[in-house]
Amino acid sequence: MSIINYMIGVDIGTTSTKAVLFEENGRVVAKSSKGYPLYTPNATIAEQDPELIFEAVIHTVKQVMAESAVSKGNIMFVSFSSAMHSVIAVDGTCKALTPCMTWADNRSSNYAMRLKQELNGHELYLRTGTPIHPMSPLTKLMYLSAEEPELVRQSAKFISIKEYVFAKLFHEYVVDYSIASATGMMNLNDLDWDEEALRIAGIQRSQLSEIVPTTHLMQGLDATHAAAMGLTVATPFIVGASDGVLSNLGVNAIEPGVVAATIGTSGAVRTVIDRPVTDPKGRIFCYALTDKHWVIGGPVNNGGMLFRWARDEFAAAEVETAKRLGIDAYDLLTSIAEQVRPGADGLLFHPYMTGERAPLWNADARGSFFGLTMHHRKEHMIRAVLEGVIFNLYTVLLAMEERIGRPRKIHATGGFARSALWRQMMADIFDQEVIVPESYESSCLGAVVLGLYAIGRIDSFDIVSDMVGATHQHKPIKEHAELYHQLLPIFISIPRKLEEEYAAISKFQQKLFDVE
Repeated sequence: MSIINYMIGVDIGTTSTKAVLFEENGRVVAKSSKGYPLYTPNATIAEQDPELIFEAVIHTVKQVMAESAVSKGNIMFVSFSSAMHSVIAVDGTCKALTPCMTWADNRSSNYAMRLKQELNGHELYLRTGTPIHPMSPLTKLMYLSAEEPELVRQSAKFISIKEYVFAKLFHEYVVDYSIASATGMMNLNDLDWDEEALRIAGIQRSQLSEIVPTTHLMQGLDATHAAAMGLTVATPFIVGASDGVLSNLGVNAIEPGVVAATIGTSGAVRTVIDRPVTDPKGRIFCYALTDKHWVIGGPVNNGGMLFRWARDEFAAAEVETAKRLGIDAYDLLTSIAEQVRPGADGLLFHPYMTGERAPLWNADARGSFFGLTMHHRKEHMIRAVLEGVIFNLYTVLLAMEERIGRPRKIHATGGFARSALWRQMMADIFDQEVIVPESYESSCLGAVVLGLYAIGRIDSFDIVSDMVGATHQHKPIKEHAELYHQLLPIFISIPRKLEEEYAAISKFQQKLFDVE
């Protein structure tokens, strides 16, 4: 009887950490998820407790090991995916001196503007591939250096959440090419920290981790944490990559002309190329998957979190009804939105509730409904929210098409893919067939495929096509696509005309928060 080999993919996300235990052929054996809060006391702060996230990693791995009853000796490796752009200051013992500043934290918006206008920011972007925006760890460090200089002097390291996890597991500071390439401080061609970026950030090279390949393998797991997870101290851990680039791998969007569109808490559109490429207009990112695979695309701040916002703020009655019926509240809200015609009878929603990255790169942008009349009801507003998220994602693809041309295929993934209505909206708004893998945990699958590559079990990523499984396919409905095509120019033009107003209302809101 042959021994079955197993592998674990861990995805450290903004709202939860997931662990999935796979057989080597890609079959899911067990999965676990544990959530944690995002603290947003005002419009600029978005931070988390790094220790809660570390505990979620331990918990989810422990759960899949317990649920599957797989022998710890049959685990080939654990491989990691992680959200990008986080910053944690730690002391010499890896004790966090600050909360984890997440990608959604906008406290460094003034410093991002200064970098863009005064400090050679565009040239720095062309070397590092990270657009100039408060999401960038570079601008976060500029903020900390200026606003909290004593903290910077006391800090041994400035690390991301994945670096924090690995430092606690292995007592070493390493950062993979992928996470490093999203800091705004790694030179894409040299695969090393950029000296000008370090100077602008106001930190020393010694305060950052060692940059390693995404295939870097670590052993010698801390015995206490190994026991807590149900693993051996010799279990190999693959440092892995960022969630975005691994999602492309996990949905088999790695061939030229294949684009992955993801909507989770936030969202992104990405495609894989064979060398670093940046944009003369600074609109798209370029991050590493490996030193031979690079991902370009655009991220959006506002994805599935807005459906949750609509549920919480508009649909208390529907949530109670769903509880009584024993169904998911999101399913009920989707069925309500489905009763409204495409285009929500001329109601547009601009989903800039937490500022926006691509395509605006404007942290001051704010959300709005446009076209609201007495005719519109709650169900129109819910549908407009769902459509607004897809409209915004499509504008990112339009910018990418200037660099890569029209894609051959769209592979969609993320939590939104559970909704048939949302999937069809994407096909109609993009006016292109959308293919959705049956497995929604694409970042975890991408992580284990990268792990197989790292340990030499495969010599290319082609195997992922056999692991993705069955898909949903949605073709655009002509009449719907035509309606959306009429609304798209209006959707695009409004935020372009409101830049001054966005800045003014943002400044007004910040003054109110400062008073409070």
